[in-house]
Amino acid sequence: MPGIDECLLEAMRLPGARGAALVDWTSGLALGTVGEAPGGDHETAAAEAAELARLAAEHGTFTAQGADRPPVEDVILSNADSYHLLRFIDTSFDSSVFLHLWLGREEGNLALARIRLGEMAARLVLG
Repeated sequence: MPGIDECLLEAMRLPGARGAALVDWTSGLALGTVGEAPGGDHETAAAEAAELARLAAEHGTFTAQGADRPPVEDVILSNADSYHLLRFIDTSFDSSVFLHLWLGREEGNLALARIRLGEMAARLVLG
């Protein structure tokens, strides 16, 4: 079972991966980063991605009802040149972390990245 560094390095092997981070969405802090950061700064990118994750996770419109897992599975944001995939991770504590993968739109495969990030999230060992 991989830890944070191994998981992030595995994410970077996905086609089109520009950068990846493990982020705590309650604090906005990056627990680990690899590759480039959107906007050039990993901490700012983590804080801004956490705002998006918090918005999705804390509003009932977007959350699963009665689930024993994180309230949201993933969030996908696309822009003109890239995709941002936020994959929530089920943990033994409060499930307040997510993987943020930044993919180049031309080289990336969003469907493959979503599947692989889900597999990585299931295997990730935190603690």
